[in-house]
Amino acid sequence: MKYQVVVAGGGPVGLWLAGELRRAGVTVAVIERRTERDARSRALTVHPRTIETFASRGVHEPFVAEGVALPGGHFGVLDTRLDFRRLPTPFPHTLALPQERTEALLEQQALDLGADILRGHEVTGFTDGPDDIAVHVRGEHGTQILRAAYLVGCDGTRSTVRAAAGIDFPGTPSTVLGWLGDVVLDEPPAPGSSWFGPAGTLMAAPMPGGLHRVVGIVPRDVTTSWPGDPTLEELRENAVAVTGTDFGMRDAVWLSRFGNATRLAARYRAGRVFLAGDAAHQHFPAGGVGMNVGVQDAGNLAWKLAAVLNGWAPAALLDTYHAERHPVGADLTATSRAQVALMTAFSAEGLGLRGLLAGLIAELPELNDRLAAQVSSVSVAYPPDGADAHPLTGTRAPDLPLGGTGLFALLRADSYLLLDLTDGTTRSLDAFAGPGLRVHRGVPHRRPAAFTDVRAVLVRPDGHIAWASADHEDAALLKGLTAALATTHPR
Repeated sequence: MKYQVVVAGGGPVGLWLAGELRRAGVTVAVIERRTERDARSRALTVHPRTIETFASRGVHEPFVAEGVALPGGHFGVLDTRLDFRRLPTPFPHTLALPQERTEALLEQQALDLGADILRGHEVTGFTDGPDDIAVHVRGEHGTQILRAAYLVGCDGTRSTVRAAAGIDFPGTPSTVLGWLGDVVLDEPPAPGSSWFGPAGTLMAAPMPGGLHRVVGIVPRDVTTSWPGDPTLEELRENAVAVTGTDFGMRDAVWLSRFGNATRLAARYRAGRVFLAGDAAHQHFPAGGVGMNVGVQDAGNLAWKLAAVLNGWAPAALLDTYHAERHPVGADLTATSRAQVALMTAFSAEGLGLRGLLAGLIAELPELNDRLAAQVSSVSVAYPPDGADAHPLTGTRAPDLPLGGTGLFALLRADSYLLLDLTDGTTRSLDAFAGPGLRVHRGVPHRRPAAFTDVRAVLVRPDGHIAWASADHEDAALLKGLTAALATTHPR
């Protein structure tokens, strides 16, 4: 069978990628080893930038309705929590939403959009051809070959696709173990509560369905040995040691242990093969950012694959996926390591360092804002090609209020959006409309400071600004736009 893209892995990253490809008219198959969704939810947190991403396709409301909104997050479980309410986003909070529900919503979207999802199947390898790639798939009834233009590995830290492509996965082994339990608490703490001291650290977060997720580390967990999954009694003992109570803990739904092995794929692309999500980066789940970064990987890659397959962008555009997302992965792994150091700082000196940093976050709003924007991915920006580019170039576009709607509602997976902010005085911008490019005319009734003098903005399908200009001379404005489109819309 022939597809334009085959996706290995039907977790949140692979499912969002498939949905985005279908929104752009690309045929796609998702190959998932599991016959049904795992009721155990490894990921629990949906960050603001991910909610924005869903909002840019008009599908965020079910996530917001089901998730438990929390006004902030943590950095290394410091006593001062990060305040997300200060972030410049219409969604200044995280959502506590089990991964099983996130997957269910994304899977239904992908199916409704026409993606083929083959459960009970797994990718075992591939063979490169001159014009396509032959993906080897094994299922209950034997093996088959799926032919595609591209293969994307969203198949986790033990990625078969990554290994078959010969992509190195360098990093460091696990030296710290964390544990978690999804349990009922008869005497639950306040939402988002956390504790830290010489006896260890513990966090408790509410989940839908009357459950709480209890997560922590105790000093004996700084080890390279693997004792197996924890018991409910072990969780109780740890909770009492750290907080003085077990919160009436009972009826565990899931108990698990995880390590801090940290690795980053050397390349995110090898010919017709790409990596996204955990297949590209492995790290300790500090702050619940992993799934969210993976969704952003998928969003970055999907529109580029679609643009090339739909013929309005050259194949060279695909090289920018590694160039843009690999540095994000490097930042993710570095930040995760820093948080592990803070979360295992049980000594007197470590407690002193933690107290110092917590005090600085409380005293310096700009430090809170910097860390909150980093953890939530709101601050992710892609460096522009030219030194003379407008400062907005590469940054995430805010939800500008444009004539009764916000910018997010205008974005689409299959095209750039050119915002004409000249109040209609430069009609020649309309001439740029065509395959892969739409034009919208309107002036925001409230402009952020960074947009005060901007006359035109080019926004990519993933919500990042490809070009902006404050040129007041129409000739200069049009020349700059033409140059900006040369690599994606060469017509």
